[in-house]
Amino acid sequence: MASEETIAVLGAGGTMGFAMARNLAREGFRIRAWNRSPDKAQPLTQDGAEVFDTAAEAVEGATVILTMLADAGAVLESMGGDGGALSAEVGSKSVWLQMSTIGEVGTERCLELARRHDLEFVDAPVLGTKEPAEQGKLVVLASGPERLRERMQPIFDTVGQRTIWVGGAGTGSNLKLVTNAWLVAIVEGVAEALALAEGMGLDPQLLLDAVEGGPLDLPYLRLKGKAMMKRDFEPSFSLKLAAKDAALAEEAAGRHGLDLPLVRTVRERMQEGIPEHGDEDMSATFLTSAPD
Repeated sequence: MASEETIAVLGAGGTMGFAMARNLAREGFRIRAWNRSPDKAQPLTQDGAEVFDTAAEAVEGATVILTMLADAGAVLESMGGDGGALSAEVGSKSVWLQMSTIGEVGTERCLELARRHDLEFVDAPVLGTKEPAEQGKLVVLASGPERLRERMQPIFDTVGQRTIWVGGAGTGSNLKLVTNAWLVAIVEGVAEALALAEGMGLDPQLLLDAVEGGPLDLPYLRLKGKAMMKRDFEPSFSLKLAAKDAALAEEAAGRHGLDLPLVRTVRERMQEGIPEHGDEDMSATFLTSAPD
């Protein structure tokens, strides 16, 4: 049984936000949804959600404001811009639950905005893409005040299969940067290995056969490798968002005095593919390296 929370989901028409809002509505939470393109969120009404034209309208009466948007600029605009959530009356016990991937600097800016408005803030980005979001099987990297842990847990249990509480607000976003740095490196590595195989006249399936069942095998290698071999780039996590996340990791590395040439190179490589393939799956980075 859902708690008494009323959740305003900002970004409810995006791939992740829509799936999360639908799961929450089906679990019995009261959902007030907003998206820049309202038509993308409209199907949520079939599950009992209300869809509003502005973020300010969506947050009226909400006890939790959940942001799931593409980047820090979109999150900050939805909260603090004209017609944004914070132009409305927000209750003293309301919580801003920030679940987008916005990096270290973006999270700091959100924290500062929350402080200026005396708003409780929980930073909880997620691991997973379209299918896990639809199935409620994300991994939540939660961080924030300990006193809010019990209150937020029913929300996390609805959208995810596992929650890791990792420390004070901002720690979750930092861990997301670390995991995504690893993720984009894997995908680019698979792309270039398969491109090399094809370039040398080998069947790229032989790579998967060679590592099968051993310490070099990896489910993500198989998932993305098969997509690349089939040239099937139906978006689960878009190339432009993967490049954005690589850039966030690179930015964080610079702030902490680190030189991470692999992250930088992967970011550059993925950005090369954006003009033609940015809205396709991140595995479309393969096309930048693949032989004609």
